Amino acid sequence: MTIRSILFGAAAALFVSAQIAASPALAAGGEQHIPERLSWSFAGPFGTYDRAQLQRGFKVFKEVCAACHAAEYFAFRNLSQPGGPGFTEAQAKQVAGEYQITDGPNDAGDMFQRPGRLSDHWPSPFPNANAARASNGGALPPDLSVMAKARASHVGFPGFIIDAFTQYQEAGPDYITALLAGYAEPPADAHVQPGLHYNLYFPGNQIAMPKPISDGQVEYTDGTPQTVHQYAEDVSAFLMWLAEPHLEARKRIGFQVIIFLIVFTGLLYFTKKKVWSNVSH
Repeated sequence: MTIRSILFGAAAALFVSAQIAASPALAAGGEQHIPERLSWSFAGPFGTYDRAQLQRGFKVFKEVCAACHAAEYFAFRNLSQPGGPGFTEAQAKQVAGEYQITDGPNDAGDMFQRPGRLSDHWPSPFPNANAARASNGGALPPDLSVMAKARASHVGFPGFIIDAFTQYQEAGPDYITALLAGYAEPPADAHVQPGLHYNLYFPGNQIAMPKPISDGQVEYTDGTPQTVHQYAEDVSAFLMWLAEPHLEARKRIGFQVIIFLIVFTGLLYFTKKKVWSNVSH
């Protein structure tokens, strides 16, 4: 865990605390829940991504999330790169070919449509931000490229300090999972504004995004339960990979560096003992 990560965690906790304090619904005793800390395969210093889960999460992302959300930094080639969902290059090309990409201009100066290539980035569902707002009741669906690293839940002191030492970095996936599965009927005394939806985990309990997924909506072929919570976990894991595609390499290199430093420290110690062994003190 780096100093930057510690500072980021502290800033995120302070930001969420400020948001909670500024929310009238929560200040009045709202029912915003704290996301449960789930067990993730990529947690801890030796964690790795579950390839089957990433592939299921991509399926949920493709069939549900991508209808409204963009992923600006996600390229089709990433699907077949090391550390990713484990698709072959041919499979990634097939996925890319399913989309029409605006390219050009051609020799006549006109833009044209062509099948996607591995080098293309995931196409946005809307041509611009204004079109996205117009199609979503004035709300702009956020880009999902780094969503799993940009979201967290309130921890407070000294929780975020403990998390720094335990290398807890799954607050984003925990929050996304809880949010997607957290739609509920509002209490009788709750006033939900028109166009908003009640969610147990969103600050203020009111969110513009309607419930995006239901049981059985996305078909799994590996026997995994087709429930909202399972969908939420799988797509959250995929979004974590999308936000940090080199997580496994980072952890592997970090472990190798620690081993090197331990060996190097031992060599320095014995070298010092050897060099100064005949010198009287």
